[in-house]
Amino acid sequence: MNLSQLEPHPESRKEKKRIGKGRGTGHGKTAGRGHNGQNSRSGGGVRPGFEGGQMPLLRRLPKRGFNNKRFQTPYLVLNIADLEKLDGEVTPEILKEKGLIKGKNINLKILGQGDLKKALTVKAHSFTESAKKKIEDAKGKWVLI
Repeated sequence: MNLSQLEPHPESRKEKKRIGKGRGTGHGKTAGRGHNGQNSRSGGGVRPGFEGGQMPLLRRLPKRGFNNKRFQTPYLVLNIADLEKLDGEVTPEILKEKGLIKGKNINLKILGQGDLKKALTVKAHSFTESAKKKIEDAKGKWVLI
């Protein structure tokens, strides 16, 4: 089979409505827009969220309180079990080379899920208490960057 032999399933496509192409098409004259009014005009219609002059829902709902999201420090998390594949020193640069993390300027946080049997020196921006304990139990060291 070649690319030139591919074609869509016969029932998978609908024929496009030919709007404004005469009475014979069934969509002539007003082209399915009805008579007069805002929506019959070109460029007509109302903006998203407009409710005909009624106070829109977005403005009716109260906006109170404080959201901390814009001040949070985003962390990329990695479990202790994922470090089992590595040897010696573990840094974000080494993890990026091995393909365990992606992106740049990443804050790395180590979580304590899984077991660690090797003595590793783990350098990261943050550790959970359980991760610190498991690294120390395996005779390794954790270092904050």
